[in-house]
Amino acid sequence: MAPFDISSLLARRASQSDEGAIVRMSQRARELRAKGQDIASLTIGEPDFDTPAHIQAAAAEAMRKGLTHYSPVTGILELRQALAKKLKDENGLDYAANEIVIANGAKQAIANAVLALVEPGDEVILLSPYWVSYEITVRLAGGVPIILKADVDEDFKAPPARIAAALTERTKLLILNSPSNPTGAVWSRPELEALAEVVKSHPRLMVLSDEIYEYILFDGKMTSFASLPGMRERSITVNGFSKSFAMTGWRLGYAAGPAPLAVAMARLQSGITAGANSFVQHAALTALSAPRDDVEKMRARYEIRRDMVVKALTAIPGLRLAPIPATFYAFPDVGAFLGRKAGNHVMDSVDTLCDWLLEEHGVATVPGSAFGDPSCIRLSFATGEAELEKALARFAEGLNRLSA
Repeated sequence: MAPFDISSLLARRASQSDEGAIVRMSQRARELRAKGQDIASLTIGEPDFDTPAHIQAAAAEAMRKGLTHYSPVTGILELRQALAKKLKDENGLDYAANEIVIANGAKQAIANAVLALVEPGDEVILLSPYWVSYEITVRLAGGVPIILKADVDEDFKAPPARIAAALTERTKLLILNSPSNPTGAVWSRPELEALAEVVKSHPRLMVLSDEIYEYILFDGKMTSFASLPGMRERSITVNGFSKSFAMTGWRLGYAAGPAPLAVAMARLQSGITAGANSFVQHAALTALSAPRDDVEKMRARYEIRRDMVVKALTAIPGLRLAPIPATFYAFPDVGAFLGRKAGNHVMDSVDTLCDWLLEEHGVATVPGSAFGDPSCIRLSFATGEAELEKALARFAEGLNRLSA
């Protein structure tokens, strides 16, 4: 009898659920640091700030009060009511508490929405560059990703006409991320209004609007897609506390949408994980109700770093950079450097280039191929200014060293 081989029994979806290059590059950076090498890492999209003290104190107080038990699957009522107020006051969205589902992070909120809507064979429009988890979740649901690419000359925003041309009778969902990971792009209100007209033209198209970076905005104004006329019933708005409040490890997100969809999302969450952490939800109540001084301080620091990044990258001949009006990411186009050499080493792909920059210049980045664009590199500037300055110098030194 042949030896038992568990690998032959693994479901195919397990191999399709890896964030790939992001994990690989961050892990490789950690390994090199463990060996004593000086590595400047611009890989992970995680605030380098600690969670504000008043939010930490609120969690500790909730635990002291015994609020450590299971919470309702949809989340505690007080938090859903507070989020309904936040969405109305800040985003122009009118949702009842029963139309909001609290999740274990915005990533789960996205998964809940996709799994509640998408059936095998349904087409889902992904606007490239896109966050890799969108495609993973769509494929997990059996959906068919339809990838529409926009490049640096378009500020990484696909024009509505291109989106309209991609719609078919099988299209079910479009995923919109504004402000965007990995590009930092923000869709203006006129651009969103044009997109809304495309959505209205399709009999069953829904839009998942991921707005997790809404408070990390430097230029322009944030517009929630669901606030546009006729889009409330066509939209799921996803947000969370990880980025703006520096609460990544707390794992708390939410989705707001029409009541039947909220019921379906809650039903799915009940079967997979149940309700989010109880005392974290009480801490989130404090995050929403307290003054946003800490949030603004972090945003201002990110803006300083954005300016550092723009200054450094625009000084590199051959590199192309779109505006970065929000988030803590830059997504420079390095296509002009592909095919160049360092000695006998040919940069035949952006993945090869990122590996070389890490190995030879001690700067860790993420290849744009992870986000659907093999001509770009993502740089996260959610790191201290001294580390960022060092990383940018190494990045420029590496690119400038390459010869045709």
